[in-house]
Amino acid sequence: MKHMLAILAATTALAGAASAEGIKEFNIGILGGENAQDRLASNDCLAKYAEETLGVPVKLFAPADYDGVIQGLLGGTIDMAWLGASGYAKTYLTDPEAVEPVLVKANLDGSYTYYSIGFARKDSGIKTLADVKGKSFGFGDPNSTSGYLIPSVEIPQQTGASMQSGDYFGEVKFTGGHEQTIVAVNNGDIDAGVTWADGQGNWEDGYNSGALRKAVDAGLVDMNDLVEIWRSKPIPEGPVVLRKALPADVKEKMTALVEGLQAKDAECAYGVAAGDTAGFVPITHDYYNTIIEVRRKKIAEGS
Repeated sequence: MKHMLAILAATTALAGAASAEGIKEFNIGILGGENAQDRLASNDCLAKYAEETLGVPVKLFAPADYDGVIQGLLGGTIDMAWLGASGYAKTYLTDPEAVEPVLVKANLDGSYTYYSIGFARKDSGIKTLADVKGKSFGFGDPNSTSGYLIPSVEIPQQTGASMQSGDYFGEVKFTGGHEQTIVAVNNGDIDAGVTWADGQGNWEDGYNSGALRKAVDAGLVDMNDLVEIWRSKPIPEGPVVLRKALPADVKEKMTALVEGLQAKDAECAYGVAAGDTAGFVPITHDYYNTIIEVRRKKIAEGS
């Protein structure tokens, strides 16, 4: 009996190894948005499911900035990540063969868009962008879609001025990420800033998903202390990408895992998706053509 169990165990181990043929480990990159410890905790369940699925060790990486994930994907040290649309655009423009978008997070209403949200402390008296003239304004990360790319295009269209310090806003700062922007505004270190949210649900909850929702969940802010002062046009939700060079069966298994995560473990999906979601659904490169062109133009302008 023991001999049979040993053979069965060996066969099972071989089957696990065969299920991820061609790789010895799998690495998942996590974009900034909240502190590294919370990012790792939110995605730990996904790593465990991935290990079960692939039969190889799975590691999570939470670099200090967005570019850490992008460079990991380009260099082959990160195999999968949920990128913002601008981050995907940079990756694609650097190497069109590096990654492929496979899934996108769907909102509760089925849409695949979100917003850049401008906000300030309610007790600051700031209610609109006009009220921030001459005051400090915070972006998150240069590779963030909602934390930089889109507001850096749309806000100047509204103000008629550039985003350079002293032109319209008194000082423009990069905080390093969404959570840092939220905390800086909440603490009064900067007068206003931008972050991301799906724009659905209640302001008091930080909307249904996004950086504000995660900040509320973490007890960092009381949304009643903050006020929305600006909102972008709808932005394409960023894709879950996989390295193109991965074996086909690995890509298929990981795509199926993330696509089925909401049904498999709703709590895990909440953490991975930064809030309430209808799950992850298939997406293709073409969905990001507009963002890619915006990013290409910004690169040409040297900004």
